[in-house]
Amino acid sequence: SCLCGSAPCLLCGCCPSAKNSTISRLLFTFFLFLGTLVSIIMIIPGVEKELHKLPGFCEGSGSVLGVQTKVDCSSFLGHKAVYRMGFAMAAFFCLFAVLMVCVRSSKDPRAALQNGFWFFKFLVLVGITVGAFYIPDGTFTSVWFYFGVVGSFLFILIQLVLLIDLAHSWSQRWLHNVEQGSAKGWYAALCTVTFIFYATSITALVLLYVYYTKPEGCTEGKAFISINLILCLIVSVVSILPKIQEAQPHSGLLQASLITLYTIYVTWAALANVPSQRCNPTLLLRNSTGSAAATEPLTTWWDAPSIVGLVIFILCTLFISLRCSDHPQVNKLMLTEESGAGAGPGPGGAEEGGVRRAYDNEQDGVSYNYTFFHLCLLLAALYIMMTLTNWYRPDERLQVLSSPWTAVWVKICSSWAGLLLYLWTLVAPLLLPDRDFS
Repeated sequence: SCLCGSAPCLLCGCCPSAKNSTISRLLFTFFLFLGTLVSIIMIIPGVEKELHKLPGFCEGSGSVLGVQTKVDCSSFLGHKAVYRMGFAMAAFFCLFAVLMVCVRSSKDPRAALQNGFWFFKFLVLVGITVGAFYIPDGTFTSVWFYFGVVGSFLFILIQLVLLIDLAHSWSQRWLHNVEQGSAKGWYAALCTVTFIFYATSITALVLLYVYYTKPEGCTEGKAFISINLILCLIVSVVSILPKIQEAQPHSGLLQASLITLYTIYVTWAALANVPSQRCNPTLLLRNSTGSAAATEPLTTWWDAPSIVGLVIFILCTLFISLRCSDHPQVNKLMLTEESGAGAGPGPGGAEEGGVRRAYDNEQDGVSYNYTFFHLCLLLAALYIMMTLTNWYRPDERLQVLSSPWTAVWVKICSSWAGLLLYLWTLVAPLLLPDRDFS
């Protein structure tokens, strides 16, 4: 009954205040983290060398478009394994996203599939994973790479939405504390955190110019860094303009500094994928034997941007699973119309300080959109797949694993989209005065 009931009883016992809908989201997130852990284990060098022993994993490895090629089965085994784990997790969450379409309340029989039968869900995930390892290479890796690129781009945008929401909520709470308590203390905290964010961003920008550009050449890197620097300055200035402050009293440099810091990180991640050893000292290049290419210096396979990206992925995924935003515009991404209407006082919801909180009674309306939640996890699975493989892919001859310009442009464009999205949250109340942005 613990594994097949509406929620695992042991987990409920440890967290008596947790709601059934929250536990369901956490358990699906646990499945994603479990797949991520397996992927990380598979790219460890000692484990990667033994993957050829998996039954069926190397079958068809030398077949490309039906033509047999002379490719060692041991080529990029860890890379292939991560792609298949990513495919399995994406297929699993896609299946549930389709099954949960238009589920409006717990009265729908399909709601039981969302909140129960965890043991059988685990078996389904294991079955899909085993089947994924029997997929022959062929064009699978090259085609699935583009699925990963698109999914990662969308997940980066979701990360930016969550980050912007976090920044606004953070500023509002601290400014509210200023009005309620010691103004000097909270203003000092605001100034200190903002200064730290901007100081870190400026330091990172200087390091990017030093390590990822040269006095001659490296034009793309110089352009990317300079454009993002100018855009960050623009959003910082706009956030403190008098008209913006009048329309949104809670807007300020705290939000702009956090967005700036994240933008600099995305810029760093993009420059780490520039396929030029001269302009990218952290470039990794592996031949089909799994070692560094003879013409390139030996480097470690894990780089710093990937580690930071993994941490951000974990935090954002937990954010999606646990938190309800203080802003209705953000909640519209996760909550259905019925939930917004049925989460008021009574068995289905309660008022806390004027903010509506969804409770676990989903008979009148689900507390979050099941399909969108699974789509978020699907995109997260694709994002972590690309992060663990450094956004690298094999060349046409499957002899060298290298970084494509596609990864660079996707990350840079996502940083621009994020800055424009934040800029829109600042100017929208002025451009659309008839709408409520409170």
